[in-house]
Amino acid sequence: MSNNRKETTEPQQVEALSLEQQQELLEKFDIESNQRNPQNFMKYVIYGGLLAFSLFQLYTAIYGQFPAQIQRTVHLGFALTFVFLLFPLRRNFSKKSIPFYDYILAILSIVIGSYWVINYDRLVRSLGKLETLDFWVGLFAVLLVLEASRRAVGLPIAIIAGLFLAYAFYGPYMPDFMAHRGQNLESLVNLMFYSTDGILGTPLAVSATYIFAFLLFGAFLVKTGVGEYFNDLAISVAGKLVGGPAKVAIFSSALQGTISGSSVANVVTSGAYTIPLMKRLGYEKNFAGAVEASSSTGGQLMPPIMGAAAFLMVEFIGRGVSYWDIAKAAAIPAVLYFAGIWIMTHFEAKRLGLRGLTDEEMPDRKEIFKKLYLLIPIALIIVIMMFGVPVIHSALYGILACIIVGFINPDVKFGVKEIFDALVDGARTAVPVAAATACAGIIVGVVVKTGLGLSLANSLVKLAGGSILITLFFVMIASLILGMGAPTTANYVITSTIAAPAIIALLAPDVPASAAPIIVVLSAHFFVFYFGIIADITPPVALAAFSAAAISGGDPIKTGIHSAKLAIAAFIIPYMIIFSPALLMIDVTVWEIIWVVFTAMMGMIAIGAGIIGYWYRPINWIERIILVAAGVAMIYPESLSDTIGLIVFGIMFVIQYVTRNKENGSKVAIS
Repeated sequence: MSNNRKETTEPQQVEALSLEQQQELLEKFDIESNQRNPQNFMKYVIYGGLLAFSLFQLYTAIYGQFPAQIQRTVHLGFALTFVFLLFPLRRNFSKKSIPFYDYILAILSIVIGSYWVINYDRLVRSLGKLETLDFWVGLFAVLLVLEASRRAVGLPIAIIAGLFLAYAFYGPYMPDFMAHRGQNLESLVNLMFYSTDGILGTPLAVSATYIFAFLLFGAFLVKTGVGEYFNDLAISVAGKLVGGPAKVAIFSSALQGTISGSSVANVVTSGAYTIPLMKRLGYEKNFAGAVEASSSTGGQLMPPIMGAAAFLMVEFIGRGVSYWDIAKAAAIPAVLYFAGIWIMTHFEAKRLGLRGLTDEEMPDRKEIFKKLYLLIPIALIIVIMMFGVPVIHSALYGILACIIVGFINPDVKFGVKEIFDALVDGARTAVPVAAATACAGIIVGVVVKTGLGLSLANSLVKLAGGSILITLFFVMIASLILGMGAPTTANYVITSTIAAPAIIALLAPDVPASAAPIIVVLSAHFFVFYFGIIADITPPVALAAFSAAAISGGDPIKTGIHSAKLAIAAFIIPYMIIFSPALLMIDVTVWEIIWVVFTAMMGMIAIGAGIIGYWYRPINWIERIILVAAGVAMIYPESLSDTIGLIVFGIMFVIQYVTRNKENGSKVAIS
């Protein structure tokens, strides 16, 4: 990155993006936002259908779910129907009308969604023996799920699922370590649609319950004005600090992450305001985009929603682990992640001499803090989950709180229409998530049926020579690659099924995976979860960085590289979790948590200063290397390394502070 300030010839005022421009960016970089908007009578049909989808989900959340196969197939039928009505065959096809073939696919989706409802008793009694019609309905269900996921989520996940199906079919022809007896087409269809191990498996079950409820909660939060309030609150808290606009972006994105499950959507929503503001006050455009991209991606690591993966984690781990256990375990790593970005942007602002906002540029703080009641729904959900209220009921209470807050907020129009609109928006958001989880179910079904997960785990451990560090490195690469082509939920499902068992096998070698300590299982799952998410800012495919670059006018690859630098904490924290599980706050004392967090935070400061090249003054290359080494030593959870790192850190701090007023050579360019 250049260490020069912005040229003075650039405009002093940069307009924030309009809603239309934001939507254009979302459609370009976020495939889930690339939806049709028919203007004829179908507009009302889709609205009514999405409303019915939400009402069905609310009914089952309040009064209890139907049998698993019925609950999940109805959910799937709704989702598939609206994928084909909302998402065009190709991204550049018309958004104004629906071609005839998509009507046909939508009708087939309705058949799929109602088939278990109509034939439930017979199918349950059949014990897996399929009639001819059963076979064809199941086969079409698999094909429709693959096509729906391609349209609504992206081609990579459809290809991955297709390869797994091929593996299930051609098992006898695979290499020895991957070989299995194989599945014929009928048994494969039976597995995928007539059992709860395939499409109708755990991922779709979570989508049909917890995920939908919280997406609905997020839609209601938006309608009550909370999304806009996050920006105002962030400006009030951080706007006047050194490099205030960047810190506003970090704080706002952390808050937005509580209601958003999409890195790209978070970038566009927050970045439409923060990126132009950062540029105006002196941040180089690639760095400005990187701050927003790295912060927005971290939103998926922030409890309580965590990009919906937290709900999947509860179901996949099982063994009495509650949603609150997951949210609590995610808290310290998420804080460390955002602290790392905050520290690095602070040093960058000091290096460039950037100011915060003036009093004239700040909003009225008193008015902003008067509206803290807008955060009541989020606070309510967190508190009642702490007291053991079931997750889905917590979401319902949160929705009710949103409605009350909406009525008392004078700055937004909120009435019956807005309630209906929120129900429709929530369902619309859930459609691609359901498609992704159904497709992920195909992958999980094949892994469970063929034993592929255990085979790959053993092969990975063998390839790494039994080394935990090398195994973790291989898992990291696999998670990053999968994350480039799959959304958070699907990526987590794949990596937790295939890669996490390898970590568990190494950390608990003397017990079967099902009996491994909870802390070991949680550590492994968080490891793959983190690396799957930060794929959004890891070049060459870094959609969050690319969307930020489109706003800043910067170079997408350079923005991605800067994003990865700023998010260096995200590449370190998963290893910290493995070697220092105290970060997850399970079976540890308060003092152990305090010590681990303290040394980790000092390590982040040292690494941040070393990477940026500035602390109290510019830092030469030797000092930078020493600081990074000291930071790594403090982060590594071992008493001797902590002690050495803290001593070196203290010495460097004294040197920096004493010589802070001396220019130690020219400023160091950060490349």
